[in-house]
Amino acid sequence: MDRKPESAIQDQLASGERLLWSGHPLQGIIFRSSDAFLIPFSLMWGGFAFFWEYSVISTKAPFFFMLWGVPFVAIGLHFIFGRFLFDAKQRANTVYGVTDQRVIIVSGGVNQKVKSLNLRTLSDLSLEDKQTGRGTISFGGSTLPNWWGAGAAWPGMPPQAPAFESIENPRTVFEIIRKAQGVAT
Repeated sequence: MDRKPESAIQDQLASGERLLWSGHPLQGIIFRSSDAFLIPFSLMWGGFAFFWEYSVISTKAPFFFMLWGVPFVAIGLHFIFGRFLFDAKQRANTVYGVTDQRVIIVSGGVNQKVKSLNLRTLSDLSLEDKQTGRGTISFGGSTLPNWWGAGAAWPGMPPQAPAFESIENPRTVFEIIRKAQGVAT
């Protein structure tokens, strides 16, 4: 999104709704704790897939074997570096907002997706506040860990809970949400 978070969220407001906070996730390539597993795994996967494909091509194996390795090489490339680029692009097109009535997450470029959560019915908030001054506020129950990085679970697994991921001053935003809900902090 080329616009500031305030203007992207303002477009989503209902009549009489008041914007209390807006922001966006950390931009650029970021590393998550899951990368401690995924980086070595991706290098092993990609290394084996590249070795397989090289071996098949250099020994002039049947065409089917050459074709068989292509999806594994593609998956390896995504695991090694594509997932970082996809995640960075996804976060670049995401803005967050808190109003006096709801939490709003706007994502996507051309095909914009808006997630709106009513503050009055939002019962499960969790705050992850890091030493860096950034953190994540999750809305909803705990879900399975996101092993694959780019904000989506493995196909067939339950979706991740909506969240304000890697925002500045997460504790302040958490307090704004709790105050808007009418909860003493």
